[in-house]
Amino acid sequence: MSVITGITRGGGEWTPAFVIDINQNHCIGCGRCYKVCPRDVFELVDRDDLDLDALEDEGDDDDFDEAPGMVMNLKDALDCIGCQACSRVCPKKCLSHQPLAAAA
Repeated sequence: MSVITGITRGGGEWTPAFVIDINQNHCIGCGRCYKVCPRDVFELVDRDDLDLDALEDEGDDDDFDEAPGMVMNLKDALDCIGCQACSRVCPKKCLSHQPLAAAA
């Protein structure tokens, strides 16, 4: 299986990794990913509107208790260009990415 690849301006090969998931249990709603995204991929939603796990099994609920009432949500994952800028600015490492298979 080959994945989508591109060529950088300098001639190097680059493989974009597209956002596939947000761990909303760890998200603190800071909006950094939203601000850095060059596309319309993210939106803030009210934490109470989501059915989030209580993080009991992870034992790391300190951040969850102090998180604001909003968390990030994938608004349009199909608009992601795979730059991964969102992951680089996320202080909680909430975003998951993966390369996509190239169309035959």
